[in-house]
Amino acid sequence: MPGDKSISHRCLMLGAVAQGTTSLTNLAPGADVAATAACLRTLGVEIDATGPLARRLRGRGWAGLRTPPAPLDAANSGTTMRLLSGLLAGRPLSVTLVGDPSLSRRPMRRVLDPLTAMGARVGSDDGHAPIRVEGGHLRAIDWVSPVASAQIKSAIMLAALSATGTTSIAEPHPTRDHTERLFPAFGLSRTVDGLTVKVPGGQEATASAPDIAIPGDPSSAAVWASAAAALPGSAVRIEGICLNPRRLGFVDALRRMGADIRLEASGEAAGEPVGTLEVRHGGRGADIVITAAEVPDLIDELPVLAAGAALGGSLEVSGASELRVKESDRISTLVAGFRALGVRADERPDGFVIDGSHPPSGGAVDAAGDHRLVMAFALVGLGATGPTTITGAQAVGVSYPEFEADLARLTT
Repeated sequence: MPGDKSISHRCLMLGAVAQGTTSLTNLAPGADVAATAACLRTLGVEIDATGPLARRLRGRGWAGLRTPPAPLDAANSGTTMRLLSGLLAGRPLSVTLVGDPSLSRRPMRRVLDPLTAMGARVGSDDGHAPIRVEGGHLRAIDWVSPVASAQIKSAIMLAALSATGTTSIAEPHPTRDHTERLFPAFGLSRTVDGLTVKVPGGQEATASAPDIAIPGDPSSAAVWASAAAALPGSAVRIEGICLNPRRLGFVDALRRMGADIRLEASGEAAGEPVGTLEVRHGGRGADIVITAAEVPDLIDELPVLAAGAALGGSLEVSGASELRVKESDRISTLVAGFRALGVRADERPDGFVIDGSHPPSGGAVDAAGDHRLVMAFALVGLGATGPTTITGAQAVGVSYPEFEADLARLTT
């Protein structure tokens, strides 16, 4: 699988501000991570390509960052914009972060509010990009996040490195912990106690783990796992993927949907367990319900889980209103797209219901520039009785540029 997107962003940012040289391999190949690398270069960080998916960062610590000569373009990447806002909030720099029209519609106040509470001088267009950061002195805060979001948590953690005192962040539900796992690889201290993480201020990163291999991306793997689970006679073996428990909610969901699944850990990379996932079709899909407590561990995989349910069984999702502020409104766009493909689907304020009791017919559907929906619609197309045409499919390059080639290889 391509390298994990979430881990790739964080490795680039921490390597950029670390003292010493960091070498990364299997970096995520998509446009989102490329946007992070481009922003860091504009900030004065030296990043060299040492292979197709390999980069070497020559970090010079916090002092290596400079005020950029132009706005930082996060393109379509919410992770880039939100985490860089935190990283730069405590540095003596003047920075503007911009994005494409889709990113400019996504909410940013949820990150700007805690940064402002820390003393950061940040501005926005009514809570949306462009974001203006006038970096300076930060103080520690005790932040209780109203939203379960790894991006919010990570932005505060990165800002806390420059603050005076120890910052704590409490979440309503567990979220991805890639930042917590990666801090020790860069000599950074943090403590985790249940749903609270604490970060002492005044820290400088060091390249203490100079060679980091990025594990394979579970969110991309979920497409093939869902396809194998849904299509009779199918099986897939996926090697070298990240087996972080906070990323495997989709595995539990597929098991409940009737899939035959084996997980086998084989090692560790970037502070993450790595291993193999094998999935086989296990018969007609079951009827399952996914509630709010489960959503943070599989929010990116919900579209392909919905696609699997559309090919047999049923799926009811609630507590997932966060889907409405992704690259598209993933609830309304997914339901409309599924209906266009002959799937029985209903929209809910915070989720959706998929009825896979009848095979989809296929048809024409618009992915609305959303990479996750391209993959979900393609999966429905695999089980449809007629051909499926997806417009806007180039958006898949945000996270998985080789998706079309891998799809062809696995279905030949």
